[in-house]
Amino acid sequence: MEEPLSYEDRIRIGFDKIDNDLQFLMRCFREVLIELGETEIAQNLPWIGEGAPASDKDLGPGMIQATSISFQLLNMVEENSANQMRRLNERSNGPLHESGLWGYYFRKLREDDWTPEQIAQILPCLRIEPVLTAHPTESKRVTILEQHRELYIQLVHLENRMWTPNERISIENEIKTVLERLWRTGETLLAKPSVAAERSSQLHYFDNVFPEVLPHVDRHLEEAWEANGWDLSLIENSTHRPRLRFGTWVGGDRDGHPLVTAKVTRESLLNFRENALRLQERKLSQLRARLSLSDILQSPTEELQGKIDAMVSQIGDEAHAILKRNPHEPWRQFISLLIAQLPPVDFDPSDSQYPASRYYRYSFNLVADLRILRDSLVEIGADRVARMDVDPVLRNIEVFGFHLASLDIRQNSVFHEKAIDQILERAGMQNFGYSSWSEEERLEFLQTELESTTPLLPAGETPGQEAEAVIAAFREVARYIDRHGDEGIGSYILSMTRSASDLLAVYFLAREANLLRKLDFGVICLVPVVPLLETLEDLQNGPGILKTFLSHPVAQNSLHWMHRRGGMLAKKGVGLDAEVATDFKALDLPVQQVMIGYSDSNKDSGILSSQWGLHRAQKDIAQLAQDLGYRIRFFHGRGGTISRGAGPTHRFLEALPATALEFDLRVTEQGETIAQKFANHLTASYNLDLLVAGTCYHSLRVSKQPPTEPALEEAVESLSEETSKVYRQLLREPGFMDFYTGATPLDGLEKSSIGSRPSRRTGVRSLDDLRAIPWVFSWSQSRFFLPGWYGFGTGIMSLGEEQFEKIREGTRSWPFLRYVLTNIETSLSSADPEIMKAYAEMVPDSELRQRFMDRILEEFQLTHQCLDRLFGSEQKERRPRLDKTVHPRNVALEPLHYEQIRLLQKLREGNYSEDDEPKLTSRLLLTINAISSGLRTTG
Repeated sequence: MEEPLSYEDRIRIGFDKIDNDLQFLMRCFREVLIELGETEIAQNLPWIGEGAPASDKDLGPGMIQATSISFQLLNMVEENSANQMRRLNERSNGPLHESGLWGYYFRKLREDDWTPEQIAQILPCLRIEPVLTAHPTESKRVTILEQHRELYIQLVHLENRMWTPNERISIENEIKTVLERLWRTGETLLAKPSVAAERSSQLHYFDNVFPEVLPHVDRHLEEAWEANGWDLSLIENSTHRPRLRFGTWVGGDRDGHPLVTAKVTRESLLNFRENALRLQERKLSQLRARLSLSDILQSPTEELQGKIDAMVSQIGDEAHAILKRNPHEPWRQFISLLIAQLPPVDFDPSDSQYPASRYYRYSFNLVADLRILRDSLVEIGADRVARMDVDPVLRNIEVFGFHLASLDIRQNSVFHEKAIDQILERAGMQNFGYSSWSEEERLEFLQTELESTTPLLPAGETPGQEAEAVIAAFREVARYIDRHGDEGIGSYILSMTRSASDLLAVYFLAREANLLRKLDFGVICLVPVVPLLETLEDLQNGPGILKTFLSHPVAQNSLHWMHRRGGMLAKKGVGLDAEVATDFKALDLPVQQVMIGYSDSNKDSGILSSQWGLHRAQKDIAQLAQDLGYRIRFFHGRGGTISRGAGPTHRFLEALPATALEFDLRVTEQGETIAQKFANHLTASYNLDLLVAGTCYHSLRVSKQPPTEPALEEAVESLSEETSKVYRQLLREPGFMDFYTGATPLDGLEKSSIGSRPSRRTGVRSLDDLRAIPWVFSWSQSRFFLPGWYGFGTGIMSLGEEQFEKIREGTRSWPFLRYVLTNIETSLSSADPEIMKAYAEMVPDSELRQRFMDRILEEFQLTHQCLDRLFGSEQKERRPRLDKTVHPRNVALEPLHYEQIRLLQKLREGNYSEDDEPKLTSRLLLTINAISSGLRTTG
């Protein structure tokens, strides 16, 4: 281990590294531009030479693109520096001191008297599932992201101190080649991506990143375990690992997305299945190449040989050819036979051309056979080979199965109401206006209908557009489950869940597609139904909605059925000792998933009120579930910006209510955060480590967490009410929409080609109909970042001195409050008053402009002052890394903002010829892309 380094030393070294690496890459970029004849652009690159061009100078497309590429280089340098500083910390201080990772948390658990035996029992109970959503607000083309990955790899290569001068020159030339390709390719998406293109983009991560990173995630767990002095044999077997799974929304999220049809859902399910089977064949083939053990030197076990004979009998003539290819290598023969049993993509077990015994139907059948292989290696003393070669393949199959990622289906409750209206009308009911019924009428109707599994409509009936869309999607899900099992199906998520009848209506609609089945103990639904609580009001009503829903027999039967056939403990065969079982008895309860939305609650009520509403709702819902004999799996719908739930992962987990994280975490990864977190292997493994290790630690320490002081919670409740009042007053102020649309590039964003979904739910041009992503994106581009901080200053100053002091004390003692206030401060730091004023000048009405800007700027200053007072010092002193991140970007962003303003004004005034419009629009989109690169966020 190297000489111990202090935090200050690591910060200094990290800053120096950023500066040096950035200068190196910018020099390479400048030389490339000069070689290509772009001397003027080269002279105006940021952070090198003469620096960025003046703000009053028109920027050409080339200068905009060059600045955007420069930001991407800065982002890479910062990412690599963060990875290298974590490695430096481990080398100098040991593996037990990096906050948020396994070693750090195991050390803290050991200090809290947890034994390794107890922790080893808990690890298989962990369930973590990142879900890549169909909100791809990634502003860069896929081909550009691939160039970025190649460039990052070359940057990491330079970390090797053993290169000769000529070898370093070779790497530098590789870097210049990538930079030239970036320059010549262009970045802007010229057309909105299709759902298929979005799926293809995600498949890159599921095919090439996550399977390759998974062994590193497991190895980090083992290394931290041994670093704490614990016996590795307690967790060596793959059955003793956390259950990491992945989800996706691409091809399943149809909420306000007319392009996601039943056909698209089927294509997504089969496309992911096809890639999963290809992945398993690749991993098994790699294992086969390694296991060249000869039966001349060691004899196979009776169980292995017996299984080979059984598989030969099942497979037939093809099996005999397989055996001939590898004589005297039974382990290799065994793997070849496993590969031969991988099923076709659209395998139908009811079709006579697919003999049931010929192919694996489920991935767990393959896992069982692979365990026979592993056991045979252990029995002949090849433990290392079993651990190093077989276990990663076993783990890969357990995680990705034959499905790669589970596909969620999402639809809006209002869409369902229209569908039911159509079904009732077509069924001949006199009162078919379900959408206008009271909640009591709806519940009474659904109670009666759900006693039967018989569809209301005859087969082949076409009831109407909405009804047909819903039923067709359900039919695809039913078809997939009947053929391939339910591993590839996630949940049915209901946006805008406002009542219990909204949830029960899903069962009614599912019945029309044969997704409701009658079993001995009652009616069940084959797909979990999940409420999405989005607005502040919905979050507050959540416990009441869940209470009514969970009292319904179909909901109860479905949850108990799913628990019995795939419950957490039953599935893994884990037996907890008495002490652990008493502390965590909820682990063996049926699980109801609840999705909570961070975006709309913030858009609706402001950041602090949103965060407090989410915090309180989780506590109340978890308590309700416990009282009813259930456990809640919270699905956190976090976006890519602070006002949509983003924030450091380990701080986010630390800030959750004690009862809201019972060894179970589902969380969205959206937009550009997917590339930021997972594009490069080192960063990807780090971010997965944060999720898994943090979920483990914060679940285990529930019993150690002291309750929050009631007076502090009362102060936060008062603060929430006051900040929400101030925020909502601004949004409801006469003329607000005119100011907002004038002072932000919302109209430009709606022309952009970011994501396949429309920016509005129904097309109505109102604030309520506008989705949260363009709402946040537009405020970010204009540097207001208003949803991330507005209302806090006035809100906290309205409190009495006693409550203010409670809040100030809480910033040090309560992780939730510290997390929220730190995030507000980060949003505030990204805002820029001078840039705000420049954008506001586009508002034609001077009185309107002045009225809103006076309020916003006054609130900005007040919030700054209040945060410094709460934290006890100025932000620059407390958070040097934040300042280091923000300041260099501001210098290069300023010219881009003024160029964007000039372009917006010209387009709005119509002061251009018809031939010029495409050029102006294209240049505007370039500025949007470049500013997004600089801010590292779209929405």
